[in-house]
Amino acid sequence: MRYQTFVARNAAGLELEQLHRLRLQWLEQAEGDVFALATLYPSGHHIPDHHHIQAQLLHAISGVAMVTTKFGRWMVPPHHALWLPAGVEHAVDMLGDVSMHSIYVRPDAVAGLKDHLHVVGLTPLMDNLIREAVAVAPERQAEERTMFVMGLLLHEIPNLEERPLGLPFPEDRRLAMLCRGFLKDPSPHTNIDNWADRLGMSRRTFTRMFRRETGLSLSTWRQQACLLAALPRLTEGEPVTSVALDLGYSVPAFTTMFKRMLGAPPRHYLHSAA
Repeated sequence: MRYQTFVARNAAGLELEQLHRLRLQWLEQAEGDVFALATLYPSGHHIPDHHHIQAQLLHAISGVAMVTTKFGRWMVPPHHALWLPAGVEHAVDMLGDVSMHSIYVRPDAVAGLKDHLHVVGLTPLMDNLIREAVAVAPERQAEERTMFVMGLLLHEIPNLEERPLGLPFPEDRRLAMLCRGFLKDPSPHTNIDNWADRLGMSRRTFTRMFRRETGLSLSTWRQQACLLAALPRLTEGEPVTSVALDLGYSVPAFTTMFKRMLGAPPRHYLHSAA
């Protein structure tokens, strides 16, 4: 197997847009199984729609990145990464200053690589492997230790646990408008009967349609949407109490939901991320 690293820092004074174009050109021409890149992005920076021939494991070691595709929106908070299969068109928005590490993988480089877009939780081992990979100097790429690090990193990717931070959007225009409206203003009063009435449907018809369009029940979709709304605010230091109440939860209920979906309560999760 062949491995390469390309650390994209702005030391040369390049504009981020130019740096992004150079990276895409490099990826198109590079030969190898796995590539490691690191970039710093300012808050509010937008990377327009693009794709690459390799699959990508996108990891924000600080800040929060929001990835948008035709399938929906995915949030990538600290200690998580987004797996983007090869060829998926996507855009990225930075919520806060973001230090991003990306691992690009040839689709057939190792058995077990997933072919669907999803967020994964990073183990301490994987987190450290990524940090080691992006820190490798060009003159050390051929060293035996580098080869072992990159090989282990590659084989750990299929073992990463999926996390429910994706938010698929329906294709139906009327339903998509309701979903976008909820994201802008999450409401504790949103329920199946309310949305079914607004679309002139029976409860049963709406339930079937929503699951067919998103693959989720409205309840599960709403919880994931609330996480999308809550994580940036919590990352910026807002108290758990105010975030929970704004989203229509009591603090215990919000903590229970958060722990069930992310594996740890908000305070513990954000303390670990910090």
